[in-house]
Amino acid sequence: MMKTKRLLSLLLRLIAVGATLAAVIIMATSHEKGTFFAVSYEAKYTDTPAFKYFVIANAIVTVYGFLVLFHPPGSPLWRLVLALDLVFTMLLISSVSAALAVAQVGKNGNSRAGWLPVCGQVTKYCNQVTGALVAGLIALITYIILLLHSIYTFLNPLLEKA
Repeated sequence: MMKTKRLLSLLLRLIAVGATLAAVIIMATSHEKGTFFAVSYEAKYTDTPAFKYFVIANAIVTVYGFLVLFHPPGSPLWRLVLALDLVFTMLLISSVSAALAVAQVGKNGNSRAGWLPVCGQVTKYCNQVTGALVAGLIALITYIILLLHSIYTFLNPLLEKA
């Protein structure tokens, strides 16, 4: 039973590391040149603070997830890992939320604010941003499941004693 829990935790952590790494790579390589009313411009993720935050947050969570893969099971530091899982899950929630909000404005614009949609001019860029956001959402869902699994694994022995 303990081996199954450890294997599930390892599998979830591998999926999370892969998804966050994919989100970083896809977003960091997203760029495209476009033209709007004879004005040439280049769309890059670095043009938007929310996208930069998304890349930085996912990179941090990738490094953390990779380091936890090598942490020995049953160590007293697993309480710290549980707390850090919660912190990094919240970091992913905030970064995905910010990036989704900016992506929605880029795709649909905002007529009340006078912001025009840009995805009609830079479709490759918008498709890459969408792919990065999907990978980020997969990572977020995986971290939520991992967090719930870790809480259950940590609390189960305490509940059985009562």
